[in-house]
Amino acid sequence: MSDKDIDKIEPVDFDLNESPLFSSQPAKLQSNKPPVIVWIGLGSLFVAALFVIFVLPVLVTEYELPLERRVEVAERQPAAEQVDPSTTISPFEEAQRSLQRKNAQDVLAELLQRQEKLEAQQVSDWGDSDYSIALEQASIGDEYYRAQDFVLARESYSMGLVGLTELIDSISTVLAQTMIDADKALLEVNSTLAEGKYALAILLDPENEEAKIGLRRAQTLDEVTQLFTSADDFFEDGELEKAETQYQQIADLDEYNEQAQEKLLTVAAQILENEFVGIMSIGYAFLEADDPDQAIAEFQRAATLRINEDQALAAITQTENDLANAEINALQELINEAEAAERWQEAVAEYVNVLLIDENLIFAINGRDNASKRAQLDRLLVDAVENPERFSADDVFQQTLDVYYTGRAIDQPGFRLKNQLNMLEALLESSQVEIDINLVSDSLTDVTLLRIGTMGTFEQRSISLKPGRYVAVGKRIGYREVREEFTVGFGQTPDSVVVQCEERIVATRRQ
Repeated sequence: MSDKDIDKIEPVDFDLNESPLFSSQPAKLQSNKPPVIVWIGLGSLFVAALFVIFVLPVLVTEYELPLERRVEVAERQPAAEQVDPSTTISPFEEAQRSLQRKNAQDVLAELLQRQEKLEAQQVSDWGDSDYSIALEQASIGDEYYRAQDFVLARESYSMGLVGLTELIDSISTVLAQTMIDADKALLEVNSTLAEGKYALAILLDPENEEAKIGLRRAQTLDEVTQLFTSADDFFEDGELEKAETQYQQIADLDEYNEQAQEKLLTVAAQILENEFVGIMSIGYAFLEADDPDQAIAEFQRAATLRINEDQALAAITQTENDLANAEINALQELINEAEAAERWQEAVAEYVNVLLIDENLIFAINGRDNASKRAQLDRLLVDAVENPERFSADDVFQQTLDVYYTGRAIDQPGFRLKNQLNMLEALLESSQVEIDINLVSDSLTDVTLLRIGTMGTFEQRSISLKPGRYVAVGKRIGYREVREEFTVGFGQTPDSVVVQCEERIVATRRQ
């Protein structure tokens, strides 16, 4: 038999005292029934009575209405009262009623489970109206149950169960809305409402981490709000360190407070900016005090802060440029003095110092090349003037002549160069005027004048020579060779040059 068939059975009060097995009056049997059939019917009734007496009580005891004290059948019906067998409910009908009662109790048990769960989740705070309606529907089922109308009782319990189930199914939706309300209350600085909403969300979902975080934030919201007010005032007054301290306190109380984190970054950036400005000001003060090295050191310290680094580097570059320009200007003064005094090698050295500062300076590159040429010319002129005796050699004379013309080709020569050229010119001219030299020998020595030729043997001989340095070599067999060096001209011309071998070579025996 299905549940629908069971539900259609009309409730009938069943009293064991009314059973024919417990009646004091004899059963009214039809006289026209065969005795065998009567006995068979009586036997069936006896078996059914045994089922009702011993089996059914065990089955239905567990499903008795939990909210009402169970009353024994004997207590409800006085033993002395006589029951009319014609109105006695049959065992089958009693079994159907017991099954209906069990079904009602099953629904009731499930309903109570739902009720317990909803009570644990404080349903009165979020679904009180629907909850009350569901319980009221269930209480109607209790009335039907007391009236032994188990079918209607089950229907009422089922309707209440549906209402409670719908409430449980709506928990996720309620939770979502509760979190929205809680977040809004937190944003609107309503700590009481936010705390209540987050607490409810945790009841609805004990594992909800967002709700747990929100509850902790709501619990510190009032203190956080006060700290924000104080910190903002400090920030506006420029007391950045105090503001930073309080913003940090907020972050410690509420680690998820994004505004506090942003404020900390802002304050830290402002503190760093102020430090940068202070260091840069010190650097510029050193510049004004004509201490560029110390200024650069301050600018470099500012650059290490990693804020406005381009500005610090630009100041360093500008200072270095100014310093370099000052050094270059000083070097230019030295160069001008050296060039004016025609100290060309000194000028070359100063040009090199300029290029060490900036290797791309055109004036220094060109100036160095020109000064190097002038320095070389000066060395050649000095050497020529100091060694005019070398002019007697044709190749030396020609080279010196080239140097002379190179000097004469220079526009606006200085005093030193003019004097050098004039002196060299006189030396070159005089170097080509021959002077008579008197050579004296002993007619035994073979005389050779280097670069001129062999003179042979003689006692005295006169020869015309260009001014210069000469060497006369004398040779004689058995005598040591002699060399006589002498200078012609330049005020050094000797009266005579004696070339004769006088030292005999002593022969030695060889073993």
